[in-house]
Order: sequence, then structure tokens, then C-alpha cells
Amino acid sequence: MKTPVVIGIAGGTGSGKTTVARSVYNRVGPDRIEWISHDSYYREFDGLTPEELHRINFDHPDSLETELLVRHLDVLAKGSSVEVPHYDFAKYARTGEPQRVMPRRVLIVEGILILAEPELRKRIDIKLFVDTPSDLRFMRRLMRDIHDRGRTVESVVEQYMTTVRPMHEEFVEPSKRHADLIIPEGGENQVALDAIISRVEHLLAVD
Repeated sequence: MKTPVVIGIAGGTGSGKTTVARSVYNRVGPDRIEWISHDSYYREFDGLTPEELHRINFDHPDSLETELLVRHLDVLAKGSSVEVPHYDFAKYARTGEPQRVMPRRVLIVEGILILAEPELRKRIDIKLFVDTPSDLRFMRRLMRDIHDRGRTVESVVEQYMTTVRPMHEEFVEPSKRHADLIIPEGGENQVALDAIISRVEHLLAVD
């Protein structure tokens, strides 16, 4: 199998990374593409007390098992499948059956910190950063955490102020300088999406 084209999609929480990833996925075609989220690689914290969980900074790079994701990318590059963990954000643990990810010609890796990690950057061919105003990002995160993860408004706001915002300024925003393309407006930016697909098709043709 030929070496896959790896697309990295970064950006702050609620920036629209998933919308961009889905747009690329649909346009490239499911027969040629796979999609891995960095969020699947959060470390397990299921044995901790609520007080101990409260002290964990889930927005710091150390909260993710990035080294496992790096190994998985290397395995996929060699033509073998991997088992991606399924992370339950309500239980702070990996639960259920892992997701079998098959080697494909195109691989999307998506997450807020992927461009902040040197070993991940080495393995990414097209580096994208979705740039969205902070107020819009916060509102999207608030709605997601309340409806999808069972959080309260108070807990979301506290986490945003104590860890999300500081970690964004320390790690996520500076990682923008590593991007090949910065995408304002996320998945609504059709010009940027057209440029991405054109680049992917070019790499597939010459590989």
C-alpha cells in the first residue's frame, strides 16, 4: 500500500474542526479516507475521586496519550489496521469496544493540540488550523458539554476560565504558526475547502 496522505486539523475548542473534517471526509470519499480524533486518546481517570478529577487539567497535552496516537499513525502508514480507544467523557474512562481503523490513502487526524505536538507534526502532510472567534467557540463548547456530556453551566464556565482559556493561549494559539493553511469560518469556507481537496488530489496523484 502507498503511504497515506495525513491531514491534520487543529484549532481551539468549538472552532469547527469537526465540520471541516466531515467536509473533507465526504468530498474525498469513505473508500479512500479514515478519520481519527485526538480526543479518543485521553488518559483514563475513572478511579479518581470527584475532588481529584476536579484538579486534572484536561486541556494540557499531558492529559492525552499522544504517544499511542503516534504509534497508531506509524502502523497505519505501514498498511496495518489499529484499534482506536473509545473515550467516555462522562466517566473519564475508555469504555466499550475500540474502533477498528483501516489503512486508507487519506487519513484525517483532528484535535486541538495536534499541531502543538512535534511528533505528530512530523507525520502530517497537510496542516490546517481552524480559526474562530473566542466568543463563538465558547458558546459552542457550552452547548456541547451541557447536551452531550452532562455538564452544568457552572462547571463548563469554571473549566473554561481555569484551564481551557489559559491552555488555549499557551499551547493551541501558538501552534497556529505551524499550519500550512489557516481557515477562518471553518466548514463554511468553501474556498479553503476547495484548496484542501485540490492539494489532496495532487498528493494522491504523485504518490
